[in-house]
Amino acid sequence: MKRDFLKYILLLASLIILAGCNTGQKEVEEKENNRPNILFIMSDDHTSQAWGIYGGILTDYVQNLNIKRLADEGMVLNNVYCTNSICVPSRAAILTGQYSHKNGVYTLDDPFPKDSLNIAKLLRENGYQTAIIGKWHLKTEPQGFDHYNILFDQGRYWDPILRTVENFHKKSEEWDVHKGFSTDIITDLSIDWLKKRDREKPFLLFTHFKATHEPFDFPERFNDLYEDIVFPEPASLLDFSPKTTGRSFKGLKLESMGENWVRSTADPDSWWCKYPELPFSIVGLDSIAVRKKIYQKLVRDFLRSGAAIDDNIGKLLDYLDESDMGDNTVVIYTADQGYFLGEHGFYDKRIIYEESLQMPFVIRYPKEISAGNRIEDIILNIDFASLLADYAEVTIPKSFQGKSFRPNLNGKTPSDWRKSAYYRYWQHMDYWPGHFGIRNEDYKLIFFYGRSLGMTRTSKNSTEPVWEFFDLKKDPYETYNAYNDPDYKEIISEMKIELQNQRELVGDTDTNYPEMKEIINNYWNE
Repeated sequence: MKRDFLKYILLLASLIILAGCNTGQKEVEEKENNRPNILFIMSDDHTSQAWGIYGGILTDYVQNLNIKRLADEGMVLNNVYCTNSICVPSRAAILTGQYSHKNGVYTLDDPFPKDSLNIAKLLRENGYQTAIIGKWHLKTEPQGFDHYNILFDQGRYWDPILRTVENFHKKSEEWDVHKGFSTDIITDLSIDWLKKRDREKPFLLFTHFKATHEPFDFPERFNDLYEDIVFPEPASLLDFSPKTTGRSFKGLKLESMGENWVRSTADPDSWWCKYPELPFSIVGLDSIAVRKKIYQKLVRDFLRSGAAIDDNIGKLLDYLDESDMGDNTVVIYTADQGYFLGEHGFYDKRIIYEESLQMPFVIRYPKEISAGNRIEDIILNIDFASLLADYAEVTIPKSFQGKSFRPNLNGKTPSDWRKSAYYRYWQHMDYWPGHFGIRNEDYKLIFFYGRSLGMTRTSKNSTEPVWEFFDLKKDPYETYNAYNDPDYKEIISEMKIELQNQRELVGDTDTNYPEMKEIINNYWNE
């Protein structure tokens, strides 16, 4: 009798344990199935002025049906900023959640360390299927991805070359050439991967376009878009000299782009890329007419390149919705940094000025994010990785310097959320000097230290260290350097304290660069 009773007890205990195991397994499976998919779409240089949802003089000209669709169905972020506005470092910051001085990618020529912890590795280790398709640009072979199909180096618009795990280490003639226009091809490859993926797992897919990077090309279906249109000009288009604004550097002027077009007209093989719609001539034009003509072509090409992006965002959204994945997929569209479209007479990026600093950003997640809203919180590109980890219900690693802004998106901004953005550009050139600075809601303070510091692909020509300060409420286009204006003396002093606090907080204190200590000692209180 006792033996039978003991058997009964053991059997009951086994059933309870088994039921517990099954329940635990079921909970794991439910968690796995409930975690959202993540589609992270990113373009190159597709600046906020060319999105049509951030206002500005080009708003009424932008072809942006699907960017508007995302904005209407999701949320627009008004104050997202890059921490180093240049392609390779920005992409590294997005993946690692770290500033350049932490992840080791300072300039265009710095390879992405293979052993770095990145968001793809983290999510893959925690049950996500991961892929990157399109522009990688980080020199080393992608790590943390179940699948990759990436452009070779900068990539080309037409008949792009893509590298896969099968051919990455093979000779270049064995890489894959895809016939057609790159933005279309990258989208088609992304959808093809989505169709073939493991449906038992949530996915993280990076779809990265080459567009709108120079040479700003576009597919033939947009050849006639903006024909005979004359675009409005930015107020600072005819800023020909630093003397007019008090800024301290030359910058890359539109005339340099015009020279590229003229050179390529004369010899199509003389430049690293092929520009659309040549020939281009400025013969017989005065300096003002030259700048205006260059501006019109730049904007026309740029917006047509952006129109192809918008088309393809629509294809991706349609596929998600038709496959009943729209509600459970976080969709993000952003750009790796901003870009000057004639403001200050500039093109290119790099500088902490607004057009270069701001990263346009829109996010849709119907299960959680209220449609049609905007937030004003200061978000940095180092925050992106933490946000994705948060959505994936993965513990955010200590190595990530950024914070998840998921609460912010739900109207619950933490009380200790940052009030200023810290920025540093390392790839010093005498026309784009090395600098660091901060931006808060009202003001911007910049220190152009003007030194190479031994970084790769930098100029050895130093520039005189100088300060710049802008009142962004009174001077949103940054046309007046108010650093020496006595009305701002107290505000500037407070911002210098905040700048120093931010540098210490993020660990960017220049301890490895003795010359910086001397420069700061000599110029900090100037």
